[in-house]
Amino acid sequence: MIRKILFLFFLGFLFEAIASEPKTLGKYKNWEAFTYNDGKGKICFAQTIPTERSPKNLKRDASRLFVTFRKSDKIKNEVSVTSGHIYKQSSVNAKSGKNSFLFFSQGKFAWISDGEEEFNLIKVMKKASKLSISASDLKGNKSRDLYSMMGFTKAYNTAKKSCA
Repeated sequence: MIRKILFLFFLGFLFEAIASEPKTLGKYKNWEAFTYNDGKGKICFAQTIPTERSPKNLKRDASRLFVTFRKSDKIKNEVSVTSGHIYKQSSVNAKSGKNSFLFFSQGKFAWISDGEEEFNLIKVMKKASKLSISASDLKGNKSRDLYSMMGFTKAYNTAKKSCA
């Protein structure tokens, strides 16, 4: 009887863990769209990893660039980035061509603070072929991640539509 209860508890835990894992909505060249439920509601996002990271000798975790939609929190077009290290305050900058965007940081993540500026960055990302993210860690070490924008528009539209 105890074995059966433990087995049922384990199955319930396993199904809950599987249900909360992000589920892919599609892969589009260098970008992928995902959805998952965090318990408060549906979250959809497009993400990519850098095609280049420098310097190669800087120890850091994985880098990612995201655009997120959280319907329950009424959040749309939230651009965020992690470069795999704790950021030095106000050191994160995205650049594509002549366009430059400053992020505010907290720990290992950084965001655009203004909704209009986020929308402007997304417009640039839709047209660009590459986006460079430069930042500094707490010790002043500089990092630079280069992201391909190939597939961004399709991944962005898929995530946006999924959380509409």
